[in-house]
Amino acid sequence: MHTSQKGLDLIKSFEGLRLSAYKDVVGVVTIGYGTTSGVKMGDTITKERAEELLREDVKRFEEQVLRLVKMPLTQGQFDALTSFVYNLGAGSLSNSTLLRLLNAGDYAGAAAQFERWNKAGGKVLAGLVRRRAAERALFESKL
Repeated sequence: MHTSQKGLDLIKSFEGLRLSAYKDVVGVVTIGYGTTSGVKMGDTITKERAEELLREDVKRFEEQVLRLVKMPLTQGQFDALTSFVYNLGAGSLSNSTLLRLLNAGDYAGAAAQFERWNKAGGKVLAGLVRRRAAERALFESKL
């Protein structure tokens, strides 16, 4: 499976586009649409390079979702999980109740877990509340 345009658009809408490196809310140096690997303060990129980095990052996270999830997924479920892992990393998914429930076949229970992942640096962030709601809606969609 590969992330659909709808999944990419969801990731892009929540990550936003920044062409100069910056520190995110928890201090991670980031650029483009949320790329963190190999980024250092002072780096700049073009919009085209940001798109390339997004696709490279998404490919890595798709592989992690496919490795961790043992149950069949709809396109919407796959897209939602890829967005989740893009934002939080595969380690968060691998140790989550969300994954445990999903791999047990409890899709509804897994969907309900998205909203629990709304904190950064121990604080609830409105942007993460919105992102998790959008991911859950995509997960539960008929795509």
